[in-house]
Amino acid sequence: MIMSEAILENDDSVAELAYEDLGWVGNEYDDPEISRLRDYLEASNGIRELEIVSPSEIERAASLFHRDGFVAVRDALTPEQVDWLNMGCEREIRNILAIDKHRRGNRGSHRYCFGNASKTGELLHHPEWAMLVDLPTVTPIVTAIWGAPSYLCHGGAGDFCLPGTVEYQRLHSDMADRTMWGDHIFGSFHDHRGMLTYRDLPVPRIVCNFLTMDLTRINGPIRQIPGTQYSREPFPTLQEEPEWMKLSTVCPAPAGSVLIRDDRAWHGGTPNLSQEVRPIPNVEYWAPWYRENTRPCMPREIYDSLSDHGKQLCQFIVTDNELETGLRPDLGRTPRLMTPEYQDENSSPRVKERFELPSKIAV
Repeated sequence: MIMSEAILENDDSVAELAYEDLGWVGNEYDDPEISRLRDYLEASNGIRELEIVSPSEIERAASLFHRDGFVAVRDALTPEQVDWLNMGCEREIRNILAIDKHRRGNRGSHRYCFGNASKTGELLHHPEWAMLVDLPTVTPIVTAIWGAPSYLCHGGAGDFCLPGTVEYQRLHSDMADRTMWGDHIFGSFHDHRGMLTYRDLPVPRIVCNFLTMDLTRINGPIRQIPGTQYSREPFPTLQEEPEWMKLSTVCPAPAGSVLIRDDRAWHGGTPNLSQEVRPIPNVEYWAPWYRENTRPCMPREIYDSLSDHGKQLCQFIVTDNELETGLRPDLGRTPRLMTPEYQDENSSPRVKERFELPSKIAV
């Protein structure tokens, strides 16, 4: 469900502002309460002893992925690729903010999904994103996870949070069992017996988020809850969520890394109390045996620039028709799950002991 929101206003100052000055709208960097939270995160945030592997450690990467529901891999991008991708992100971010003066966001205040803002729902019509589809540093790991190279790319976009993002985002997954909302079908898997859910399956979907900058303890690192990809437990509200989960963030992690995620694993956004914009562009893949509805989002000229394997991955999203690109006037608006009023709704009776810290992870 999408919540109605106030009409967005144009921001004519965006073109002149320095990149790092695009945030902190309506909040003050030096506010005492924000400063206290910043100091606390500097001291406490992050998964301790976070293991970041190299691209050559293919089997280790696959093992960590299957254990935790995610794995971080350094040096996925060259410095030149990082710079190029950063330029693409800045261009798209400035375009989005030019119609959102008050930084309402489409994932909560100061927080945005690139794909929701785009008329195509993706950004694979841009070469900076298409570059990510078939990287020699990432493809062998994704292939090892699924045991076959015949998976498919179904999109690519990602998200960003501005400095001045002061709220946590509720934990969630980006997949669900097949659901009907009106005439719209969401999800694909449905067991008519009621015995299995999508969480009982081998990994159906992988998302690869690329770090265009260092993830620090205070610039909005994504939080990932290890081992939750198979959990049938309801997501805790922000009030129920234990502190160790709020601090279970993938940081510090260097620019050029990739975070390879099982999209079922619980994850959520965190405050960006720094003075830098934090984008994490992505590409998304279906397992060789899994499908959901896809729509064309890659022009033929971009497709023709891909490797042979990249073309195989993108065979169902390429189009010879002219794509209607650009931004949605409302930037896609904010799903109800991400709105402030939802953050403590749909709570079920529970005790926090149900969310004990796993022995394999420390924060």
